[in-house]
Amino acid sequence: MELTFQPPQNSVLPDGQPERTPHGTPWMAGAPLPAESFAAVRRHLLLDCCKWDSQIGDVCTLANFPLIMRSAVWRLLAAMTETLSAEALAAEAELLRTPELLECLGLPRSICRILQSTKRTGPTRAAARVMRFDFHLTTDGWRISEVNSDVPGGFTEASSFTQLLAAHYAGAQPAGDPVTAWCDALAQSAGEIGAIALLSAPGFMEDHQIMAYLARRLNAQGYETHLANPLQLEWRDGIASMISDPRHTPLAAIVRFYQGEWLARLPEACGWSNFFCGGRTPVGNPGSAIISESKRFPLAWDDLQTPLPAWRKLLPETRDPRDVPWETDDTWLLKSAFCNTGDTVSIRSLLPSQQWQSVAREVRRRPQDWVAQKRFQTLAVNTPAGPLYPCIGVYTINGQVAGAYARVAPRQLIDFAAIDIALLVENFL
Repeated sequence: MELTFQPPQNSVLPDGQPERTPHGTPWMAGAPLPAESFAAVRRHLLLDCCKWDSQIGDVCTLANFPLIMRSAVWRLLAAMTETLSAEALAAEAELLRTPELLECLGLPRSICRILQSTKRTGPTRAAARVMRFDFHLTTDGWRISEVNSDVPGGFTEASSFTQLLAAHYAGAQPAGDPVTAWCDALAQSAGEIGAIALLSAPGFMEDHQIMAYLARRLNAQGYETHLANPLQLEWRDGIASMISDPRHTPLAAIVRFYQGEWLARLPEACGWSNFFCGGRTPVGNPGSAIISESKRFPLAWDDLQTPLPAWRKLLPETRDPRDVPWETDDTWLLKSAFCNTGDTVSIRSLLPSQQWQSVAREVRRRPQDWVAQKRFQTLAVNTPAGPLYPCIGVYTINGQVAGAYARVAPRQLIDFAAIDIALLVENFL
């Protein structure tokens, strides 16, 4: 059974001129699309955009109404995001120049050792540097919970799904088109038409569908693509080719949708270190992106010369678990250094006692792999499905804002169970 929504008052009507969002509010929910129109959207996403997980069990993973943001608010988020991106890149570069500071990030030892050698060999060049900053509207204003700077997802939803919904809501438009921006950046890096390897881990459909969609888009631009995993590459003097290619034709570029910390589990003989340093084939994202991906990234700030004013303002206080009373003070939450899709975010008051005790034991056993972060109180928006808590993931590609991936959930924790929603921006003053 699909989710059923009832239109709210003062909503934006499909195929009609939207009312302005109420004065002083950053956004409002639109009314739901008619069932037939929404079914056509889902069908197009499935057949043409490789969105294979739009239905899980009997629950639709896509909201059939948009979230519409005031244009001034979007401009503010975009400006903050570009500042955050620039600060993160500067901090990463300094950390690579002062490799002893990398040890506080909770990196696998083998990756830490390889990154510490980049001062001598130089980091692998980026084919395109993609980040996604997750914003929440809180009682204290806008805050970010993290940056997804290693393998950020949500591209199909942020581009095609959002465009399909925007066609039904006059007076509002997508915040951007991150897939097109991604393709353009990869094409610029690859240069001449050639082959691009798109890497994902076997068995992870949500990752593979993004690479399959990107392959279609790159094919349309004339690029040959290979859907593969890191074990199917061969590296010679830092230049990558497909191991199945007897001619060892160099790849024009590599897109790595395979998490950085997972690379350390592969055999060294497959050459995975080339993703981090010494690689001459451009990689997007390069392995050095794991530095700011680590949720322990803030623990290195006080030892850096790079100023990080936007990060310090927008990210809640983040500490080593050994330095704060997280076991007795519920204003702290816990997350692992390489938390993905909110899978290890742990809040004592929201977890069953047995599950919390299991997390607590793990944190006490390996505190160097976790962080404690101050909780914030997010604000809900009234929607056809009732009050929901939005998370707005704003992308930068090579430092420039490219669009947004939005999710909503019935509670303040945004995790794998959140529903994807199209973020539209008012295109009138």
